[in-house]
Amino acid sequence: MSWFIYALKNYLNFSDRARRKEYWMFFLFYMIFVFVFAFLDTALGKANSMEEALDLEGLFSPIYAIAMLIPSIAVTVRRLHDTNRSGWWILISLVPVIGILVLVFFTVLNSDEGFNRFGRSPKAEPAF
Repeated sequence: MSWFIYALKNYLNFSDRARRKEYWMFFLFYMIFVFVFAFLDTALGKANSMEEALDLEGLFSPIYAIAMLIPSIAVTVRRLHDTNRSGWWILISLVPVIGILVLVFFTVLNSDEGFNRFGRSPKAEPAF
């Protein structure tokens, strides 16, 4: 959970690097909260089914998705920086299917060792 909070605290940081652990722990807790809010939408009658809530047709799910838009983009850009790629590579996710697969591949890659054009390796120093 501390990695999720750390990513939220850096929600406007588009220039540094993010380790794989930071990115994937953020993603894990993001998805857990998506299901929690979808369940709340369904339980409180704001959505007719869990599928509707996951399609952002409830009350809490869309609010959460909007609130997490900038932090999720920021942590993805920082993750791309850690693999020595420009943050603009995030736009490849707009290409159906193949773009998402390429982006996932980039986020799974190991970090650049040491120093790259986006700064020092986050593995060299503790995050918190």
